[in-house]
Amino acid sequence: MSVHAFPGGHITPSFPSLRRCVLRQGPPDRVHVIELHQDEAAKAEVAARFGLARGLDPADPLFALRRDVEVQSFLGYDLVRIHAPESEFRVDLNLDDPNAGFERTPQGYVVHEHAGPIQTAEHLERYPWPDAARIDSRPFTWAEEHLPEGMAGYDLAMQVFEACTWLMGYESLFLNMALQPGLVEALVERVGQAALAYVEFLCQFDRIGVVFGCDDMGHRTGPLVSPQWLRERILPWHRRAAAIAHAHGKLYFLHSCGNVEALLPDFVRDVGIDAKHSFEDTVLPVTEFHRLHHHEVATLGGIDLDFLCRGGETAIRRRVRETLDACMPLGGYVLGSGNSIASYCPVDSWLTMLDEGHRWRP
Repeated sequence: MSVHAFPGGHITPSFPSLRRCVLRQGPPDRVHVIELHQDEAAKAEVAARFGLARGLDPADPLFALRRDVEVQSFLGYDLVRIHAPESEFRVDLNLDDPNAGFERTPQGYVVHEHAGPIQTAEHLERYPWPDAARIDSRPFTWAEEHLPEGMAGYDLAMQVFEACTWLMGYESLFLNMALQPGLVEALVERVGQAALAYVEFLCQFDRIGVVFGCDDMGHRTGPLVSPQWLRERILPWHRRAAAIAHAHGKLYFLHSCGNVEALLPDFVRDVGIDAKHSFEDTVLPVTEFHRLHHHEVATLGGIDLDFLCRGGETAIRRRVRETLDACMPLGGYVLGSGNSIASYCPVDSWLTMLDEGHRWRP
């Protein structure tokens, strides 16, 4: 497909309709689309190809957000990500040697699987924990007044288990679960408190519509650690986050990669998620997940990212139609990739998926 033929800009954002779709409160007005994350270069390419940011000043501190609002509106999304870098857990640290640091690539910091910056109780105390009180709220206050009518904001939050794997390293974390369980419990507590404070920060803004929990807990064949350990140590934080979101009228989505079917009843009945995200064909195709679980939770995305990267236009259009044909009649389905629009995902493939989704009719 020629991207210049993409018929963008003809869909009016409607978060209320997306909300009704997710909560399965009747047939949606149309096929809604969503992504967890979109690569910065991909968004910049869309903006450049379609002249979407011509009137914006690149020196404006809010340039990226203003551009993203134009890109999301043009592509037919109902949500735009509004992010606070101050909420992130830094991994580019060596607490024993401040001059060493961690390797950084053009794509970001390398997360080392053997040992992260926190290895001892002393590291735990010296680590610069995110502080919600220090967040620059200007993007959020701007959005309160300037988001297009019908559009809502969201951000990723509650990376509790995942942040622990970054901060201690997979290998060290898994060993310390047995060797130093008290240190691991203290790490989880500090991470959980910081993550929950960010949820509370997000929920004070009326135009934030979704808290997108983001916590990878699985690999190809099952959870990364004991499901019971996750139930006892990690899921209570998500339950508290979902309760805060719901108390403020927000939706709570959960992204978790890998095979986490063993935890799905806990996600739905204990945590209280409104929708599940992240699907891979090699784990469980999204159409099968939706067939099994559409009556209890909404399904987000699912067009396998590997397929989206490798498939041509004809195959992508066929896959999107087949997915929508299977999922839309059951309700509670939102179209998107199986994970995110990554740096290696061709923009043409992304646009083809969206175009076919916008064309679909029952």
